[in-house]
Amino acid sequence: MKKRNWKTTTMLVGTLAGALVGAAAAYMMIKNGEREDMAPKITPQQGLQVGLGLLGLLKLISGVESKA
Repeated sequence: MKKRNWKTTTMLVGTLAGALVGAAAAYMMIKNGEREDMAPKITPQQGLQVGLGLLGLLKLISGVESKA
């Protein structure tokens, strides 16, 4: 069997991890909405905060990989 390319493996693991984290976040939003008996609402400011937080996290991850 041909040895899998490390780039392909990295993409597959990253994609799977991202999907799992996204599903968990959606599940928590749904549960919170059910508890409050209303659909969750995200303001543009909250969306921007989440996006910037994710960019910071990605920067940290890429910095760790480049030093290894």
